[in-house]
Amino acid sequence: MPINITMPALSPTMEEGNLSKWLVKEGDKVSPGDVIAEIETDKATMEVEAVDEGTVAKLVVPAGTEGVKVNALIAILAGEGEDTAAAAKSGGDAAPKAEATKAEAPKAEAPKEAPKAAAAAAPAPAKAEPGPAANGHAAGDRVFASPLARRIAKDAGVDVTALTGSGPHGRVVKVDVEAAIASGSAKAAPTAKAPAGAPSAPAPAAKPMSDDQVLKLFAEGSYELVPHDNMRKTIARRLVEAKSTIPHFYLTLDCELDALLALRTQLNAAAPMRKTDKGEVPAYKLSVNDLVIKAMAMALMAVPDANASWTENAMVKHKYADVGVAVSIPGGLITPIIRHADEKTLSTISNEMKDLASRARSRKLKPEEYQGGTTAVSNLGMFGIKDFAAVINPPHATILAVGAGEERAVVKKGEIKIATVMSVTLSTDHRAVDGALGAELLGAFKRMIENPMGMLV
Repeated sequence: MPINITMPALSPTMEEGNLSKWLVKEGDKVSPGDVIAEIETDKATMEVEAVDEGTVAKLVVPAGTEGVKVNALIAILAGEGEDTAAAAKSGGDAAPKAEATKAEAPKAEAPKEAPKAAAAAAPAPAKAEPGPAANGHAAGDRVFASPLARRIAKDAGVDVTALTGSGPHGRVVKVDVEAAIASGSAKAAPTAKAPAGAPSAPAPAAKPMSDDQVLKLFAEGSYELVPHDNMRKTIARRLVEAKSTIPHFYLTLDCELDALLALRTQLNAAAPMRKTDKGEVPAYKLSVNDLVIKAMAMALMAVPDANASWTENAMVKHKYADVGVAVSIPGGLITPIIRHADEKTLSTISNEMKDLASRARSRKLKPEEYQGGTTAVSNLGMFGIKDFAAVINPPHATILAVGAGEERAVVKKGEIKIATVMSVTLSTDHRAVDGALGAELLGAFKRMIENPMGMLV
């Protein structure tokens, strides 16, 4: 009997991925554990292993295909002693193909739909009468739709029950809602009639400009369209989510770095040598960012109420300080996490951070290496940025923005002195960390930075 291989969900939030490369070809025999393909998610390229034994009868989805939905059929295996040609014909690829066609067709048409065409298509919703809905469910039955699809439909005023789902088992996904909006065939969501005398509902929030509206502002031929990849889409979605759902507020103070820089120089000079392929090299080389990570972790442990995440039903109080560190990579950024940073030595943090950053830039991180965490650090000091405010990355309640260390005039005991000063800004989720608690956390961080010997004991 043919064995279907489907697009795996490589992270809890993954809805689709790009099939970057096949590492097998039709006719190859595979066993459980063999790596058969490379899948590109929003922030990493991951290897997919076979879970069954058989012969590759058909590669349904070609290498390089983008936007393959989770659970969509991507290949067929022939079982032991089974004819591969027969397996390829009898494999369950008809339904996934139909789903892919439904999902892709609106994508191709949507950008070319002009407002006039959308207006002409307006009568289409009149077809939706009481009875079986477009997605095959009877009126009043539960409609399966992804949370993202429901949110987009709600914001656009679209009735999700009237849409045809192209996801697994007829599930309505993001592309179905976007296609319905672009084609003008979306049915307006039903609205509850307000009781007499009830206060009027607030005006709906302003909607962002459509692609067509943006492009009309620029002369034709004066620009180039570069399609978004999965990473850029994910970054955009999460930034909008963060700024629209988290009540940010910001605290800034200055930290003197002279004692920290002196200790860093001393520790690097004392680093033991180790043998490598390139000869003897120091066992570690600490950066200022390594000490910032450690200081932030220890500050969270000193102010445990700030080491928290907000949920609607409870405050999540974390037992460890897992510090995410923003790393710039081609096309965006990613935040690998130093787990239990409060318990690790500076040399361990330094070497672990170098490894994570290197693999992040080649998109080889595992989801568990960049998902979660209890806070984050974003450092733009190496670019000469004096100070800035960073956007909180849910489920974190804080993020520390680190500016450049620079020589400034400071007043000490009535005299003007020169000191190396670094400005830091703490962004906090006001639901979890209020002003006084945020100030206490930032004060603990400042003490660690200005008295760095405390990080060694």
